[in-house]
Amino acid sequence: MAGLLPVDEALARVLDGAAPLPDEEIDLADAAGRVLAADVVASRAQPPFPASAMDGYAVRAADVAAAPIRLSVIGRSAAGRRFAGRVGPGEAVRIFTGAPVPDGADAILIQEDAGDLGDGAIEAREAVQAGRHIRRAGLDFAAGEALLAAGRLLDAAALSLAAAANRPRLRVVRRPLVAILATGDELVVPGAQPAPDQIVASNGLGVAALVREAGGAALDLGIVPDDEGRIRAAVRGALDAGADVIVTLGGASVGDRDLVGAALAAEGMTPGFWKIAMRPGKPLMFGRLGAARVLGLPGNPVSSLVCSHLFLKPLVAALAGLPFAPDLREAALGAPMKANDHRQDYVRAVAAMRDGRLVATPFATQDSSMLKTMAAANALIVRPPHAPDAPAGAACRVLMLR
Repeated sequence: MAGLLPVDEALARVLDGAAPLPDEEIDLADAAGRVLAADVVASRAQPPFPASAMDGYAVRAADVAAAPIRLSVIGRSAAGRRFAGRVGPGEAVRIFTGAPVPDGADAILIQEDAGDLGDGAIEAREAVQAGRHIRRAGLDFAAGEALLAAGRLLDAAALSLAAAANRPRLRVVRRPLVAILATGDELVVPGAQPAPDQIVASNGLGVAALVREAGGAALDLGIVPDDEGRIRAAVRGALDAGADVIVTLGGASVGDRDLVGAALAAEGMTPGFWKIAMRPGKPLMFGRLGAARVLGLPGNPVSSLVCSHLFLKPLVAALAGLPFAPDLREAALGAPMKANDHRQDYVRAVAAMRDGRLVATPFATQDSSMLKTMAAANALIVRPPHAPDAPAGAACRVLMLR
């Protein structure tokens, strides 16, 4: 635990053994953004009957081969209301898009190629080949066909396909539950009136939003004062709730009032690491508490958000069965930067295209308490340890945030 752990090694430890959680069955209406845990097989064909692809008339191709020709209209077929009879020689049925094609008909004469002769008759002005403008039964898929494979993200198209296959419930990877616990006598909830020495707690809401973005569910455990016993009780509450990940905010440093590490150790946490070679976010803590993973995030709001982007989001995505890749891009510096020390630096910046090249301009002040610049930034410039002075225009790498 001595020394500072490199960022890549810290991430590898956080993700070690992180695999999709057990599956659960949910309603199709609740499945958006989830990952399939079992194949989706069609329970019926689509379409389940030969259907018209156009508005017009269902006809026999042999009858209209010598167009123009007069046909008698004997009925109509609409979506959901088929024509129950049969089309015979010299006959036609008015039909609409999506409607079942009547027995005896084998082509659709589109309405633009038909003239109304009155008295229930039309003139077919163009010949049509058999099968023209008819969607055969099972054109899209057949009953029993595997349509979606396990591991598929349920996006709009996948959800629509599952619905068409008449699968109202799906087996999906369980969404990881992330319990978020803020600590500190100085914190009050948004909307409260802080005492002169207090501030409004802001980290938890941002961390919870990132959890949901990554495919997890957030459980807000509220604010716990600087009391080891109450912190331990809150941690036990997270475990009782079935949390897969416990996130603590603040209290993980080395001050007399930083009690989170001691509370977690007393509850039996196996330590993974504490302190990593990055800025902001050096006092990041990681460990295992039974089956749950524990991330102790720094109390400074920018530090907690940066660490959540780098460590929490990929962990949640892995547990949810979702693919995750940081959006790292090559860019040019929009302003000069000083040499870096032994820590990997994540510098808030605005990245924008300029003359066909992505240019990242860092904010002049990078204090880890300043949320305004974090909200304005759409990227983090990644400065490796011991990076030398860099002039404006020098190549750099950026982690896109949005």
